[in-house]
Amino acid sequence: MKYDHKVIEARWQQFWREHKTFEAKNPGTEGADKPKYYVLDMFPYPSGAGLHVGHPLGYIASDIYARYKRHRGFNVLHPMGYDSFGLPAEQYAIQTGQHPAITTETNIARYREQLDKIGFSFDWSREVRTSDPAYYKWTQWIFTRLFRSWYNNDTDKAEDIRTLILKFEKDGNTGVNAVCDSDTRSFTAAEWNAFTDEEQQHILLKYRLTYLAETEVNWCPALGTVLANDEIVNGVSERGGHPVIRKKMTQWSMRITAYAQRLLDGLDRLDWPQPLKDAQTNWIGRSEGAEVTFKVKGSDAKIPVFTTRPDTIFGVSFMTLAPEHDLVSLITTPEQQQEVDAYIEATAKRSERDRMSDVKTISGVFTGAYAEHPFSGQPIPVWIGDYVLAGYGTGAVMAVPCGDQRDYDFAKHFGIPIPNIFEYADISEKAHSEKQGTVIANSDFLSGLSYEDATQEAIRKLEAIGAGKGRINYRLRDAVFSRQRYWGEPFPVYYVNGLPQMIGKEHLPVRLPEVEKYLPTETGEPPLGNAKTWAWDIENHKVVGNERIDHKTVFPLELNTMPGWAGSSWYFNRYMDAHNQSETASPETLQYWKDVDLYIGGSEHATGHLLYSRFWQKFQYDMKLVPVDEFAKKLINQGMILGTSAFVYRVKGTNTLVSANKKEELETEPIHADVSFVNASDELDVDAFKNWRPEFKDAEFVLEDGRYIVGREVEKMSKSKYNVVNPDDICEQYGADTLRLYEMFLGPIDQAKPWNTAGITGVHGFLKKLWKLYHSPLEGGQGGDFYVSDAPASAESLKTLHKTIKKVIEDIENFSFNTSVSSFMIAVNELSAQQCHSREILEPLVVIIAPYAPHIAEELWHKLGHHESVTFATFPEFEAKYLVESSKEYPVSFNGKMRFKLELPMDMSKEDMEKVVMAHEKTQEQLQGRTPKKIIIVPGKIINIVG
Repeated sequence: MKYDHKVIEARWQQFWREHKTFEAKNPGTEGADKPKYYVLDMFPYPSGAGLHVGHPLGYIASDIYARYKRHRGFNVLHPMGYDSFGLPAEQYAIQTGQHPAITTETNIARYREQLDKIGFSFDWSREVRTSDPAYYKWTQWIFTRLFRSWYNNDTDKAEDIRTLILKFEKDGNTGVNAVCDSDTRSFTAAEWNAFTDEEQQHILLKYRLTYLAETEVNWCPALGTVLANDEIVNGVSERGGHPVIRKKMTQWSMRITAYAQRLLDGLDRLDWPQPLKDAQTNWIGRSEGAEVTFKVKGSDAKIPVFTTRPDTIFGVSFMTLAPEHDLVSLITTPEQQQEVDAYIEATAKRSERDRMSDVKTISGVFTGAYAEHPFSGQPIPVWIGDYVLAGYGTGAVMAVPCGDQRDYDFAKHFGIPIPNIFEYADISEKAHSEKQGTVIANSDFLSGLSYEDATQEAIRKLEAIGAGKGRINYRLRDAVFSRQRYWGEPFPVYYVNGLPQMIGKEHLPVRLPEVEKYLPTETGEPPLGNAKTWAWDIENHKVVGNERIDHKTVFPLELNTMPGWAGSSWYFNRYMDAHNQSETASPETLQYWKDVDLYIGGSEHATGHLLYSRFWQKFQYDMKLVPVDEFAKKLINQGMILGTSAFVYRVKGTNTLVSANKKEELETEPIHADVSFVNASDELDVDAFKNWRPEFKDAEFVLEDGRYIVGREVEKMSKSKYNVVNPDDICEQYGADTLRLYEMFLGPIDQAKPWNTAGITGVHGFLKKLWKLYHSPLEGGQGGDFYVSDAPASAESLKTLHKTIKKVIEDIENFSFNTSVSSFMIAVNELSAQQCHSREILEPLVVIIAPYAPHIAEELWHKLGHHESVTFATFPEFEAKYLVESSKEYPVSFNGKMRFKLELPMDMSKEDMEKVVMAHEKTQEQLQGRTPKKIIIVPGKIINIVG
């Protein structure tokens, strides 16, 4: 019977669908008495391009582990869904007019088809989509909970805003230790109680965990929206490559900074890759130092500065503000105004990332203003420079050119005096850089102190004169949460007198309205400004037409939408109880599943997704909505499967393309060619290329030996590089089991590796050989009738089986999937050579291969007489006794030279071994009647006769 992967894979994929094989059991249902195990893949965005062979790598690894855990007796939750809001669908809608929901639905259907073909054991009954109103209802609700919460530093957790209001009513805010805006003023209980409702609401916005504020954002005019830092590459938008500028806008923000220290501390408890944890640590950027306040001469303005080196304060010779700092417009003198304005305009065209990474460019402008040194009273010129960021620290730096290279370069460039603050000339640069032995001149209270003591003394002195205080600073900034897009979660917010009001849980979701255009309005409002039915009726609790807005009972709704990370920051909890209509998930279900045991996804999400998700999880934990404050115990970053690109070479200034081996003779430029036009010998189908690229239809092709040979290069697999390999084609030609095994066989899961379709035939050949092992030999074919014997297995076959079981268990539990595939190949080769047909061997062999190649395993399991799926068959236990050798073939040496071999039982004594060896005819032949001087026997190793 021939191995027909198409028939086999279609049959078992249908079986799994009909029998709901992979549905996890929630508490209170049959099967939930098992221990739980939660395996999760990072939320995919369903793009129109579909999957290429690089995408399933992590899914295959997680699927192997999920299937293995089922074999080990676990109730496994292995769900899948879609991060289905996003900019690509909206851009397509702008270009074509097609509603993003239609595009998204089409893309999801394509993804689902491809995923099913690869045979993943997903529990599709729990599928979630962030764009589904039944899902984003709860995203909106979590947003309202954040709005109604504040962060209490004394309890180190978020609390309901009502507890803060009670404090204000009783004692005012002077005794409140909260995370809040830096410009929050003090007030008494009497003042609070005398404030109008509007005044109170404005104050509460300074404490809420999600709040409205004027914020510096990355604005992309071409896309008409704000972009996060991780959506910008080399100063342009990742999507489309459009310019990005900095501008101030009133935006919703998330007070993630309240959780900075907890986010840092939590990393120690996570089994995540160290580079990923380092990325989060650096992004959070904790530093200890002082906040120093400098008065501006001739003004009431004060400039707060955070510094990690308050002990260098006597070396300050100038100050630099971020160009977008609020004080710039207040302190700039008329003489400097034009130059300052021009510099600010130029800076707005550079992204923060560019400004942070640019260490070579020296640029700045003097504001004309001077600050006052807090100790000496000396005037300090105030400059602006784009190397200072408004969002980091206080947006201002005290420049110490004798202690900082960038400050030194800036001072030298603009001719600013550089004082010498070191009292002793013998203090080396190395000692200073290592913060050892620093002594500051002109400061008796710091003289002779170590770096640590000088820092603390400086802080004490600053506090004594009211010019500063000790402080811990974080690079992490509050996350901008507004997007000027259509295709995203609507905010459950309406406005009364310009102040935001939340829509109650019982009236959610607030659904996206229909719009005629997906672009911003002519007046610059976000796309929702085009909606004609986008107002909130507070009496009937529903969305109504804009014409009914009267600011009495009908009010305007928020026009921005939430960012893509909103829905992906809590989806892992929704999978636990995906159809619950009254809460995100029931307490019983959350308590049972608790957290993700194994999370697999790309390292590119180190901050954008994982940091925000940890923040939302910790907030929900504070609100007693989830039982744990970290959502994923173990995380693995899968490596990238690289594509082998193909290049043609055009002679510059011509329409002539020369074959690869002739390009060295000419000045050429490489152009990507579609790899589907190139055969295994790197030969280009010239006619196909001409038809594909019209500009080369009449091109001249310079061949070598009658062929056009392309150049090759391994790089990221991408549609834009035309090096994508479609998994559908692999499944069609070789089968899903072959694809799964081959992707694992390519190398360690966490490393990058190049794809080579030519290498897949070897894996496919292995599956054919496995199939033949279960079928009687048939000359010229792949196997005859199914044939498995009930005869006892040979010791040799038992040894092969159990060494394979041992290796595969070790490999899976260490996530070394590539070496398991090698073990399978060795095992099948050995069993074939042994002509093994024993059920005792072949039945457990099916189970250990099943996580990797589930379709062929199901088919063989069924042929072995089982009517249930192999999915829940117990994974075979390794038994060491089968690897213990009963005999050994000893080399018998004479005077150190091996003369013959002799097989002896492993448990034979040295005395008996000596008798057998000496009696052997070949020994007698070597000795020729002589008596040996010594007989050396080491059981299990050597026999040496010294004559």
